[in-house]
Amino acid sequence: MRGRVGAMADTSKQPVKKREIFGWCCFDFANSAYTTIIVTVVYAVYFAKVVANGDARAAGWWGSALAVSQLIVIFASPLIGAIADVTARKKLYLMITAVVCSGATIGLYFAGAGEIWLALGLIVVANVAFSMGENLCASFLPEISTPKNVGRISGYGWSFGYLGGLLSLVLALVILGSGEGRAPWTFVMTGVFFMLACLPTLMLRERAQRRQLNKDESYLSLGMVQIKQMIVELPRHRALAMFFIAMLLFMAGLTAVVAFAAIYATKVLGMTQIEVIKLFVVLQLAGVAGAYGFGVLQDKTGPRVALGISLVQWIGVCVWAAFCMTKLEFYFIGILAGSAMGALQSGTRAVVATLTPEGRSGEIFGYWGFFAKLAAVIGQPVFGWLVVWHGFRIAILANAGFFAAGLVILLTLKLAPRLKTG
Repeated sequence: MRGRVGAMADTSKQPVKKREIFGWCCFDFANSAYTTIIVTVVYAVYFAKVVANGDARAAGWWGSALAVSQLIVIFASPLIGAIADVTARKKLYLMITAVVCSGATIGLYFAGAGEIWLALGLIVVANVAFSMGENLCASFLPEISTPKNVGRISGYGWSFGYLGGLLSLVLALVILGSGEGRAPWTFVMTGVFFMLACLPTLMLRERAQRRQLNKDESYLSLGMVQIKQMIVELPRHRALAMFFIAMLLFMAGLTAVVAFAAIYATKVLGMTQIEVIKLFVVLQLAGVAGAYGFGVLQDKTGPRVALGISLVQWIGVCVWAAFCMTKLEFYFIGILAGSAMGALQSGTRAVVATLTPEGRSGEIFGYWGFFAKLAAVIGQPVFGWLVVWHGFRIAILANAGFFAAGLVILLTLKLAPRLKTG
């Protein structure tokens, strides 16, 4: 294909070692502490109760801040993707995102009651860095996998991620159980956890070949080229283009669940912070099983079956949660949601890796990042302001529509093996 900004990776001369796969999985292990403790379980509730002093608009502010961070990533991703492909320094940039996210997360310790703008600013910085790192980490997947094992390796990554989230929850339980007012220390723990746990990622090798910019090129112009390529080329690959549209829809629903599940549990069902953490421990365990089990299923049956099953589960989760009346019910919903979450996230990344042309992982996963982040821009603020205007139960029920729409598109697709360049 024309217009390629990066050089093709020569994987034949650099065989993938098991330690590299382990190192790649460790980044999922590390960054899951951030999404689990900050975005989902502890800080989301802390922001609404403490920082925002219980203001009814807290859900809207929270969803909007997360959406703003994803808008920044959307505009910056093509530039970062171009730089990563040309300089062949994906690993360096990946580790920089980890440092920035960890630092901003630790900074949340200093945002106390009423300091809404400081808290939201730090969340935006941390979430931008996290999301950039997520893109860069995912772009290594086509380089360390084959069409035959991509589902399994992606599943390993998500399973590691859920284990990381589980460990961070256990540490948070220990901190919160040591006395009143200890919640801010969980933010410090999360930042340190992220930074230390991602160190094995340094074992990854850069397989792309660095190239020099031409006289008429700049990183910004290459980033713009990638946007133009996306507009021109995606329609040429119908399966990839339509899958991104389906992903946009169901990921909008998923990002809303991740951002608001703990707030729903505390405000609607009256769960305590400790009960919420125990709930998410159960969810993380289910997520490990779901990520691995559905990864194996995908390699045997193809991605459409595995993803379809997980989307049906998500529709059921939303409908059940909308009518849930007891804490016990919500624990069962958490098990169903956890297994479906692991399956959906792992399967999505594996499908994109399967459809990625050789040597263009940075670019295609830039597209993946674009649609994933656009999904958050849609799903999180829509859910948040629906809560403000109509309450949690209506918002959750409406959220099922995102998963249903994505499922309808997915069922029309024939997902072929990895594309070839030419």
